[in-house]
Amino acid sequence: MTDEVADGPTQDAITAVWRHESVRLVGALTRMTRDLDLAEDLAQDALVAALEQWPDGGVPSNPGAWLMAVAKRRAVDQFRRNDTLRRRTTELAHDLERKGLATQGEEAEMPEIDFIEDDVLRLAFLGCHPALPPESRTALTLRLVGGLTTQEIARAYLVKDATMGQRISRAKRQLAESGASFEMPTGTERQARVADVMAVVYLIFNEGYAASSGSAWTRPDLCLEAMRLARILSHLVPEEPEVRGLQALLELQGSRLPARHHADGRPVLLEYQDRRRWDQLLVRRGLAALAEAERLALAGRPVGTYVLQASIAACHARARRPEDTDWTEIAGLYDVLATAAPGAVVELNRAVAHGRAHGADAGLTVLAAVESDPALAGSHLLLAVRGDLLERAGRRNEAAASFRDAAALTRNDDERQLLTTRAEENSWPLDTPT
Repeated sequence: MTDEVADGPTQDAITAVWRHESVRLVGALTRMTRDLDLAEDLAQDALVAALEQWPDGGVPSNPGAWLMAVAKRRAVDQFRRNDTLRRRTTELAHDLERKGLATQGEEAEMPEIDFIEDDVLRLAFLGCHPALPPESRTALTLRLVGGLTTQEIARAYLVKDATMGQRISRAKRQLAESGASFEMPTGTERQARVADVMAVVYLIFNEGYAASSGSAWTRPDLCLEAMRLARILSHLVPEEPEVRGLQALLELQGSRLPARHHADGRPVLLEYQDRRRWDQLLVRRGLAALAEAERLALAGRPVGTYVLQASIAACHARARRPEDTDWTEIAGLYDVLATAAPGAVVELNRAVAHGRAHGADAGLTVLAAVESDPALAGSHLLLAVRGDLLERAGRRNEAAASFRDAAALTRNDDERQLLTTRAEENSWPLDTPT
C-alpha cells in the first residue's frame, strides 16, 4: 500500500466500502464458485485492485458492483486455468457479457450489482454446517458473515486469540473436506441449523451494539446487518417463536442506537439516554415481533432465551422515562434466563437488574457468586458492573478503583474514556463527609 493510499481520504473510502461490501461479496462469490477459500481469495484480489486503482481514478459511483465485476473476472481467469471447471467459466463469462462488463476496463464504473438478498444468509447456513463441531460453527460463521476479526471473536467467546484462530482454520478445512453443499438448506436440514444461525446473528449485533475494540463504542453497520438478517430469518422460518424473539430483541435494542452517543460522540449509558431519540419505528416493529412470538408460544410452540431477552428489552422500551422502568419484572426475567441459559454474562446482567430492583447490596450478592468464574478472567465487564454497584451503595472510593481497573482492561477507546470519567467522579474526596 502506498503512502498516498494509507494517508489520504481514499483509504478511508476503501475501508468503509470494504466493511460494507466484503461479506456480501464473499457470499455471492461462494454461491457462484462453490469454493469458500477461492471466494475469499477473489474478494481479496478485488480489494487489492481497488487499493491500486482508486487513488488515481477515484472511487466508483457503485463501488460494490466494481468489486464484484473485478472478482468475477478473476474467477473467470481462475477457472480457465482449470479444465475441470470449464463449464463454470462459460457461465461466468456469459454473465459478464450479459451485463455488458466483459469488454470494459476495471476502472469503469459498474452500473449494477447482482447480489441476491439471501447470499449472506446462505453463507451463514454454510458456516453452521453439521459437519463442523458445535464450538466451531458459530466462530467460523462470525468470521464469514460478521466480518469480525479473530481477536473480536475470541473476546466474544472469552478465549485466547490463538485458540480461536486455530479453531477457525480447522473449521474451514473440515468444511472443505466434508463436501458440504453450497445451496440453501431446506426442510429439516434448515431447521437443524437455525439455532446456530440465530446465535451468529445475535453475536454480530452485540459486537455492533458495544464494540469490543477500536475507537468507537458502537458499530451501527453491524447492528443494521444483524437486524436485516433477523428479518429475513423471520420470513424464512415464520412459525418459530425464537426467531421472532431474536428479531424483537435486536430491533428493540437497535432502537436505542441514536441515543447512545452525545453530540460530541461520547457514550451515553441507558439510564441517561434521551428516550425521545429512540427510533420509534424499530420500537413498534420489535414489540410487534415479540407479540407474534408470544402468540406462537400460546399455540404450543416452545420459547427460549431470545424471547426472554426480548421481553427484558420490551420493559425498557415501554418505559417513557428511566424511572418508570419496572426493574422488579426485569430482575425476575433475568432469574428465569439464568435458569434457562446459565452463564457468566447473564449473571452480570442479573446482578445489575437485582441492584436496581432490590438495592445495590442485592446486586453485589449476585455478583459475588460469579466473581471467580474463569470465563470472566481478564474481562473488564465484571469490574465495570462491580464499580456501578459500589457507586450505588455509596462506596465511592471502592467504585473508583473498580472503574479504573476496568478502564485498564477494555480495548475500546470510547468505553475506556467512559470508565475513566466514572472513576474520576467517584474518587476521593467525594467520599469525605461534609
